[in-house]
Amino acid sequence: MITRLTFASRLGLIVVLSLIVGWIASTAIFYMATAREDGESRPLPLPQQIAAIVQLLEQASGSTERSLIIRAVGSAKFSVQLVSALPLLQTPQTRPFELRAQLVEKALDEIGGRPFSLTFDAAAGHNKRPPQFSYMKPTDLELRVRLQTGETLVIRGYHRPTTNVYGMPIGFIAGLVGTLTGLMALIVMHRQTRPLARLAATVDQFDFSGQPTMLAETRSAAPEIRALIAAFNRLQARLAQLLRARMAMLGGISHDVRTFATRLRLRVDHIPDKMDRERAVADIDDMIRLLDDALLASRAGAGELVEELVEFRQVVRDEVDDRSAERAPIHLQSVTSEEDAIVLGDRVALRRVVANLIDNALQYGRAAHVRVDASDRSVRLTIDDEGPGIPAEQREALLEPFVRLETSRNRRTGGAGLGLAVVRSLVEAHGGAINIGDAPTGGARFTVSLPLFHA
Repeated sequence: MITRLTFASRLGLIVVLSLIVGWIASTAIFYMATAREDGESRPLPLPQQIAAIVQLLEQASGSTERSLIIRAVGSAKFSVQLVSALPLLQTPQTRPFELRAQLVEKALDEIGGRPFSLTFDAAAGHNKRPPQFSYMKPTDLELRVRLQTGETLVIRGYHRPTTNVYGMPIGFIAGLVGTLTGLMALIVMHRQTRPLARLAATVDQFDFSGQPTMLAETRSAAPEIRALIAAFNRLQARLAQLLRARMAMLGGISHDVRTFATRLRLRVDHIPDKMDRERAVADIDDMIRLLDDALLASRAGAGELVEELVEFRQVVRDEVDDRSAERAPIHLQSVTSEEDAIVLGDRVALRRVVANLIDNALQYGRAAHVRVDASDRSVRLTIDDEGPGIPAEQREALLEPFVRLETSRNRRTGGAGLGLAVVRSLVEAHGGAINIGDAPTGGARFTVSLPLFHA
C-alpha cells in the first residue's frame, strides 16, 4: 500500500503521524506531571490530608474553630462540609474505587480507623445512572467519613478540565494549533512538490521527433528542485542535438555506402566464377540490408516513422506469398478479415517486422507457421517454427542488438544479431509488444501485438 503513495502523500503522512505522536506525547507528559507519584489523580485531598482533617475537626473546641478549619482546607478541586446525622453509602465494587478506598482506609487506620464510604457525587446527577468511572474517565467523587463526634465529614472532589486564559481546554488548543500547522505544512509541501509532478509529465511526453519542451523554472521551489529542472532542460537540449547529429550522420553514411555498394555491385558482375560472384552479391545485399535495418531502427527511436492506415493482414500475406513463390516451407492461417486489422503506422517498418520474423523462423526453425487474429483493441501476429526452441533465460537477451544464440560471429551460421532488435524497436515504436514463447511444434513462438486503429 505504501508503495502506491506519491512523494507528496508520503511527506503528508509523515507530517500527520508526527503530529499524532506529538499530541500523544504532550498529553501523556501533561497527565504524568499532574498526577501523584502513586498514580492517583487528585480530585480529593491526599489520604494523609484526609486523616489530618478528621483529627483537626475532632479536636476542635467549637463551631467557630471547625468553620475556620473547613475554610482553610477547601479548594477549587474539592469542597469540605460537616453534616450531622448523614448516613454512609455503599462503595461501588469496581477496581478504581477499591484502590482509592484502600488508600483512604490505610490513612484512617493510622489514627484509629473511621467508617467511611467513597461514591459518586449524588449532587452531580450520578445517583440514578452512574457513569462508567475509570482512571481514563474520571468523574466527581464524594467521600463520607463518620467522625467520633457523631457527625459526618463530606468531601466532594470535582474533575474540571484544565483550561487556558481563554477558557478552552489545553488539549483542544494544542490539537487546533497542531492541525492548523499540519495543514499549512501540507499546503507548502504540495507547492514544493508540484514541479516534480510537472517534470514527470514532461518526461513521459518527451518527443524525439519535435523540439524539446522546456520546463519553466519556479523561483518559489527549493534550490534542489530548481537545479533538477535546469539539469533536465539541459539534458533535453543535448539529447535533441545528439539525435539530430546521429540522424544526419546515418543519412550521410547510408547515402555514401549505397553509392559504394552500387559501384561494387557493377564490378562484381565481372567476376568470372559464378559461385564467387553469387557469394559477393549476397554479401553486398546483406550489407545493404544491415544498413537499412540500422537506419530504420534509428528512425523508429527518433519518432520519425510515417503514419498511415495499413491493412496488416495484407502486409503479412504479401510477405508469405513472396516466400511461398520461392517454395519455402511456410503456412498462413488467418482468422480475421482485412477490415478487422487496420493499423496506424509505417508500412515499410511493418513489412520489415513481418519479414524479419518469417526469415528468422525459416532460417533457424526450418518452417514458419503464421497466424493473424484480431480482438477489439489489437491485432496479433503469431509465428511458430519447428526448430529446437529458445531457452527461457536467453529470450530477453535475444531481443538486444548484436546478440545471437550461435556465439561465433560467422555470417554463414547466422546474421549479425540485429534483426530481432530491429523488430522490437519497430514494434514498440507502433505502441505494440513482442514476446517469445514455446510453440506447440516444439520450436519457438514469436508473438507481436499491435494496437488497432479506431476512428
